[in-house]
Amino acid sequence: MASCLSGSYRDVLADVRDHFHQLHRIAVPPDIHNEPTPATTIAFDTQQELLWVGTEYGRITSFYGPELRRYTSYWGHPSHPRGEGEVKQVLFHERGVVSVAPTSVHLSSRRGLTQWHITSQSTRNLSCMSYVGKGNAFVVAAGCQTLMLKIDIEKGRIVEEIPTEHEYTMMKYSHYICAATNTGSVNILDSDTLRIIKTLETPNARICDMDARNNYLVTCGWVTRPQGTPVLATLANVYDLRRMVQLPPISFSAGAAHVQMHPRMSTTCIIASQYGMLQVADLMNSNTVNLRQANIPSGVVSGLVLASSGEAFAILDTVGYIHLWGSPSKMHFAEISNATEFADVQESYPVIAVDDDIPLSTVGMPYYREQLLSAWTSGQLYEVGNPPAKIDPLILSDLRPSDVGLCARNPRRVRRNQAVKTRVVENDDPTFAAPKFLSEKAREAEKSQSPERRISDIQEAMVNMALNGSTKADVPIMYRNVEIKYSKFGVDDFDFEYYNKTQFSGLETHIANSYTNSLLQLLKFTPRVRNVALHHTATTCLNDTCLLCEMGFLFDMMEKAEGQSCQATNFLKTFSSIPEASALGLLEEKSHHASLTTLMQAACRFMLEHTASEYRRMSPNHTEFNQNSSTRTRSQIPSFSQILKASVERTTQNRGWCDKCRRYQQLATRKSIRGVPDVLVVNAALISSESKQYWAKAGWLPHEIGVIIDNGKFFCFEGEDLRLHLERGMHSVKIYELVGIVADINSGEHQKPHLVSLINTTISDREPSKEDNWHLFNDFLVRKVSKADALHFSSSWKMPAVLAFQVVTGRHAVDDSWRDGLDPALLYNLYSTNNRPPRNCQVLNPHTEAPAVGSHVAIDTEFIALQQEEIEIKADGDREVVRPTRLGLARVSVLRGGGVDEGVPFINDYITTTEPIVDYLTKWSGVHEGDLDPHRSQHNLVPLKVAYKKLWLLLNLGCIFIGHGLPKDFRTINIHVPKAQVLDTVDLFYIRARQRKLSLRFLAWYLLKEDIQQETHDSIEDARTALRLWRKFEEFRDAGVVDAMVEEVYREGKKWSYKPPGEAIGAAGPGRREKGRSAEASLAVPGMEAGRETPDILRGGSGPGTPEGRGLAMVTNAGE
Repeated sequence: MASCLSGSYRDVLADVRDHFHQLHRIAVPPDIHNEPTPATTIAFDTQQELLWVGTEYGRITSFYGPELRRYTSYWGHPSHPRGEGEVKQVLFHERGVVSVAPTSVHLSSRRGLTQWHITSQSTRNLSCMSYVGKGNAFVVAAGCQTLMLKIDIEKGRIVEEIPTEHEYTMMKYSHYICAATNTGSVNILDSDTLRIIKTLETPNARICDMDARNNYLVTCGWVTRPQGTPVLATLANVYDLRRMVQLPPISFSAGAAHVQMHPRMSTTCIIASQYGMLQVADLMNSNTVNLRQANIPSGVVSGLVLASSGEAFAILDTVGYIHLWGSPSKMHFAEISNATEFADVQESYPVIAVDDDIPLSTVGMPYYREQLLSAWTSGQLYEVGNPPAKIDPLILSDLRPSDVGLCARNPRRVRRNQAVKTRVVENDDPTFAAPKFLSEKAREAEKSQSPERRISDIQEAMVNMALNGSTKADVPIMYRNVEIKYSKFGVDDFDFEYYNKTQFSGLETHIANSYTNSLLQLLKFTPRVRNVALHHTATTCLNDTCLLCEMGFLFDMMEKAEGQSCQATNFLKTFSSIPEASALGLLEEKSHHASLTTLMQAACRFMLEHTASEYRRMSPNHTEFNQNSSTRTRSQIPSFSQILKASVERTTQNRGWCDKCRRYQQLATRKSIRGVPDVLVVNAALISSESKQYWAKAGWLPHEIGVIIDNGKFFCFEGEDLRLHLERGMHSVKIYELVGIVADINSGEHQKPHLVSLINTTISDREPSKEDNWHLFNDFLVRKVSKADALHFSSSWKMPAVLAFQVVTGRHAVDDSWRDGLDPALLYNLYSTNNRPPRNCQVLNPHTEAPAVGSHVAIDTEFIALQQEEIEIKADGDREVVRPTRLGLARVSVLRGGGVDEGVPFINDYITTTEPIVDYLTKWSGVHEGDLDPHRSQHNLVPLKVAYKKLWLLLNLGCIFIGHGLPKDFRTINIHVPKAQVLDTVDLFYIRARQRKLSLRFLAWYLLKEDIQQETHDSIEDARTALRLWRKFEEFRDAGVVDAMVEEVYREGKKWSYKPPGEAIGAAGPGRREKGRSAEASLAVPGMEAGRETPDILRGGSGPGTPEGRGLAMVTNAGE
């Protein structure tokens, strides 16, 4: 709905004429002399109720509220001793106040604390500045000099110097930067490139004031008489910035000296003369004349400024007085005002005489009910440099004089170019130590078989007590940061089960942009969102940047994992590759110290919009996803239901054509609500300390809300109001229940803030249940918590970022029918991005070879390194892996596991990548440089999405995967295959007590009498070898000699160091190669000639009349 604003030109005129009066007249504080000091600039704060003035001596002073109470005063640009000159202009930023003087640019907080101060050879005669671009991260400063300076506000430094041929006296920003020159013209600059788009020539010899707002520019200035004397022009010039043309000027006979555009009425401005004559003018009707005289008895008007709320304006005179005008009944400076921070009132304490008659116990001790100001949150701390490294004591003891200073011998305790970490990070709670690695626990279990409890068991029990809340602390241990530790065996050796003993899978944190883990958990446990994602994934969508597909892949993996740790590698890789995500600053490396709450809310909005567009693209006739997602931002209203209502019915303002007035007017737009989705995802936009206090109140967040839509209006109820509406039954009430929360956790001064999710997992259970089960998902730490603990918030360490509500009818509505609609067409067709058919590959026949439950397939994959590992060397020289090597899928081969064409590949794909490759790992992968380049590769290239979906289809069609060392392959592929669908030859030929797993090459040499992996690896060869080993294992099992054969393999392996002869020195000495085989192998083991694949244990037989040990002895003697 759109309608003309009530505050039209006539209303503004009536306000100024009838309600605006001079409320206060106050002198600018004196600087050098004890007299009022003339001010050089004046401005209303756009974010707080403050009025700021700057003086010719460089002092900046602020006044609070309509009473103009002194707030702060500080030297921004001291005239003595540096002589930086008068304050020319001030701008307002969330960090403070930016001011410019001829030779410096300064930023201070609103309390007067200096943030940074810039002076350089490039700052010679500055006079104006403006924000650059869409945000307010940069400002450009210019003046009567040949350089414009682009300044980074966050870092406080000049990032670019732009040459210019013009000298600028003032700047205003409105879509473009309007820069007035000293010759009377106005240059229209592009706000991003600072390139001149248009030059507007004015009739003025010099511009004395101008203002730009809502695509309009109004200027006033001096003109030269025929006698050569300058006078103020009697016309104010108006320009349309959209068409870059001049509109009819506004006549002002008193001489236009100052002009201000009204912030709410885009076609209304206020013009003032030097002597206090005011005119409210309409740009679209310049013939109207409405005058008002301001009483300026002490001098000439030197400045006019209008508040951003439109409810006040201030006049500055040349004597040094400020005249505040407005309505006594209503006056606010800022349109949306933040709370202003004031100094605490000093409490008065009683005087206690200390003598022998007064006991010392009467002297009270301090007791703190609130957090101390010295307890800075982690979001307020930034590392700005490392302390200097300490000099080695050996160097200090060996110092001796030299020609220049002192010198000493190098003790060589550190490596060349090795940086020493000098910043000491304190450990908040040593009880929450990382668990022992799985390999350490296995060795400890082997050494200590006594029934007595080990020290690690006691330590684990103590930590579990702490995790369950048995220890007292401001932040419970289970909410604190968790970190993955790496051993020499990599991340697979980390004990994730130590942190999660539930049936729900956590998500790992060593991946970039893993701050989204908590949101992904929340969406996964929202049945309606989960169902849509999986149904979409089962379609033929092959879009590389489809987040909805990746979300479905991830949800399916987490459900199959059943409590085992998972990682969102592919989802986050796709998320990071979307240009819009990078442009919005959603990636960690481009977030610029944004708070996690802000980052999460922006990511939530982006994900829902992106996934909705993908769903509409594949299913244009379905509106299910549009009914399943929505984002709202809340304002500050005491009741949660009122907040939600105000957010949904939020009114926006823009400019449009009014049929009633027959001209463009400012329009107010309000959405007419026709329906509400089944899932409400709500952003908890916490921007002030007052709003945080609502969350700290117990029970403020309702567990259920009811929504009524009536005649396009949105009504929301909770608690007793909701119960009454349900009893009356007059309206159709849609009831929502709280699914979960994403919360921002501030763990303390020495820990980074992070996000967790608290979810009612009962809602997504397949079996109906009335009891709610709340769980904490702190990345890979998953714990059951009480409902009271989950919904408890604290302004000091736990605040919500995102909420999710779902209709109560969606409870337990978990839909698995997507498995019946799987489209396996991708398995029956060739797919290539470079139009090269795969080598040695034959696709499946859909009529005779369709994959089904129990179908066997052999698989092997090859990987490349996309990022090298990051290590940290401790003071004692130990190396600790901070982040392991990041691998990427380079090749995948899948072979038939049965039938006539057993062992023939039907998938042999090379995976193209846009990421830089740091190492092809050719020795282990067989992938060479250029194999993954679409322009150079001779192999069949497919996107990662296509290769992954083929494997995902085989998994969900029920195939059984055969391979060697498959867990690491599946982990890198980012897929979870249940144990019932895995036949790993590593585990088939494994004795747990030996604590050694045998390599594929050794097993092939001993059991199959084949030498593989001679120069490099080949995934088809490795997959086929694993398939033949499984068939060999089946033979052993049918013969009943599996245990004996595996024991024999281990005995033989120990003699050859578990490597084929020729690769390592065995018991018989160094091996000599003969035609790809070792001489010792052919001489020492009778019957190992070419073609023989069955060891003597089977040739000797284990049937009737042949003892099993006899055949075993034959093999043992032959090996020896």
